[in-house]
Amino acid sequence: MRAVVDAFRAAARRALDAGFKAVEVHAAHGYLLHQFLSPLSNLREDVWGGSFDRRVRLTCAVVEAVRAVWPQTLPLLVRISATDWADGGWDIEQSVELARRLKALGADLIDVSSGGLLPRVQVPAAPGYQVPFAARIRREADVATGAVGLITTPEQAERVIVEGDADLVLLARESLRDPYFPRRAAKALGAALTAPPQYLRGW
Repeated sequence: MRAVVDAFRAAARRALDAGFKAVEVHAAHGYLLHQFLSPLSNLREDVWGGSFDRRVRLTCAVVEAVRAVWPQTLPLLVRISATDWADGGWDIEQSVELARRLKALGADLIDVSSGGLLPRVQVPAAPGYQVPFAARIRREADVATGAVGLITTPEQAERVIVEGDADLVLLARESLRDPYFPRRAAKALGAALTAPPQYLRGW
């Protein structure tokens, strides 16, 4: 397990050397850290599995190691799945407690997604369906959160921020569909954008 933690630490150093200004630890969507967090996948009987404290141990160790080499002046994000959407799995209550611990270890923002561990689960996907998880973690763990999941319009994204549900809206698929979403959003919400010089003739 020490080698796993060291690998995350080394990756953070490489990101810093490459000039990145933010780094995110991915502990969601069925990847390794999520597998350790969830009681449905972590069936270990040693110090890395069983109780909540033992299941979160690896994620906490990774975040602590990354924070040790990532400058305090640059943001460290941690992405989690707030729920497995399955009985007996990882859930929002555990996510809140994990977020508290990650904040204490130096995480600046919790990027709140859900699911990804199990196939064929029933996910009630709808516009903004994961935003309430970000809102609850923000409120109960007193940590900055990012909201994701079917946030597709400027007005919807703005509402998430204005209503205090999250500190940041993160877009992925919508940015693939519309690479100029930020420009469109600025126009829709009445914000002025300055175009890069090389874009001026087409702006």
